[in-house]
Amino acid sequence: MKVIVLGSGGQLGSEFKEKMSSNHNWQFLSEKDLDITSYSELNHFFNNYSFQIIINCAAYTNVDKAEKEESKAFAVNEKGVKNIIEICRLKDIKLIHFSTDYVFDGLSSKPYTEVDIPNPKSIYGKSKLAGEKIIKDSNVKSIIIRTAWVFSIYGKNFVKTMLNIAKKNQNISVVGDQFGSPTYASDLADATLEILKSNDYVWKFGDIFHFSNYGKCSWYDFAREIFNSNKIDIDLKKINSSDFDSKVKRPKFSYLDSDKISKKFDLDIRHWKDALYSMNKKILL
Repeated sequence: MKVIVLGSGGQLGSEFKEKMSSNHNWQFLSEKDLDITSYSELNHFFNNYSFQIIINCAAYTNVDKAEKEESKAFAVNEKGVKNIIEICRLKDIKLIHFSTDYVFDGLSSKPYTEVDIPNPKSIYGKSKLAGEKIIKDSNVKSIIIRTAWVFSIYGKNFVKTMLNIAKKNQNISVVGDQFGSPTYASDLADATLEILKSNDYVWKFGDIFHFSNYGKCSWYDFAREIFNSNKIDIDLKKINSSDFDSKVKRPKFSYLDSDKISKKFDLDIRHWKDALYSMNKKILL
């Protein structure tokens, strides 16, 4: 099985590269290597190379900037996905695509399942949902995996941001009224690899799964555990989202229910705190 990972320069793409770079049937292209918003680039590339699976990690993910760069967000998250889907259709390639908890409005009081109706409030969330719709409306065999609060030793993320801020400040304020489920990119990559190994799974058109590490927390709870697990003594203050200077309407509650993917592929999903400790060990290596 020949697999190509698009957007391999980000957190998740880098995890795939770390795990599978020694496999000659896998190829990795970053956003700089191949621009998914250019259909001509994609078409030229896939006319010269053949694959059975595309794993699309390429995305516009800057939630704050998306409010001012709406066209850029939709260019990548909608038009780029449309281009990939067309390539998949022409070349008979299966697709695994990643989406976000931001497709939900955050008004629920229970974990979001795959059958809950999306209602995004931010430009980022709307652009990601637009990409999902293109995939679901196509006749391409595909999987959409929604995830949330991704962290890794690679790229930019909340864990690394907190650790960097702690080097310069002894006082940090973090929002305590937004709740979700952190996701270790390495665990998400492992779960995706288990899907590819499955002999029992029958591919559908736009089959949706949720994956995040188990355990609900607020950003404040997440930050506190980051500092505790790294033995950092700091004055951490809990604030409300209304106190945070941001024009983005972030979901107040976006905890994802990962039971479907866990049961379907017999995954042993660990708690986000355990995953965080694993990342800490990698940082210390």
